[in-house]
Amino acid sequence: MGRRKIEIEMVKDSNSRQVTFSKRRTGVFKKANELATLCGVQIAIIVFSPGGKPFSFGHPNVEFVAQSFLNRDKKPKVSVGSLVDSQQEARLEKLNSQLNDILGKLHYERKRGELLEKAVKLKGSEPKLIGELNLDELRKMKGELEELQEKLRGCVTEMEASSSLLLLSKKPIREKHQ
Repeated sequence: MGRRKIEIEMVKDSNSRQVTFSKRRTGVFKKANELATLCGVQIAIIVFSPGGKPFSFGHPNVEFVAQSFLNRDKKPKVSVGSLVDSQQEARLEKLNSQLNDILGKLHYERKRGELLEKAVKLKGSEPKLIGELNLDELRKMKGELEELQEKLRGCVTEMEASSSLLLLSKKPIREKHQ
């Protein structure tokens, strides 16, 4: 169906509201994580679900950001604790980077899965096991496999030719001097 603009108003159905909250909360936390990683900011978000359950996200953590906010008029103290905080912050940045990489891979795999599902639907029916195929289907599959084998041979031949050309282009040209 694709994305479409929705009217921003309170969701009436409580089940739909809970689902919407869960999805939107994840998106908001993901955006906050990206903002913290990309811009190096300290951020804290606290939200309460429709059922009253609190959820929070903070970088480096909610308590640290809250204390920084509450004590912003006071001069910062340089101590061993601040050194530990900077080391923890560096570690958190690394972990956030890893999280973003994993989320990217997850997104890629989901898209890939969707494309595979579409391909199966376009192909017709669900794939059968070989033991479930009749003689005509087996002959058809054999023909398709032979066709695929020929295409692969052609690709291999092409790759070998390209590889040979690359090797030849890298060899130095020797001139005969007399």
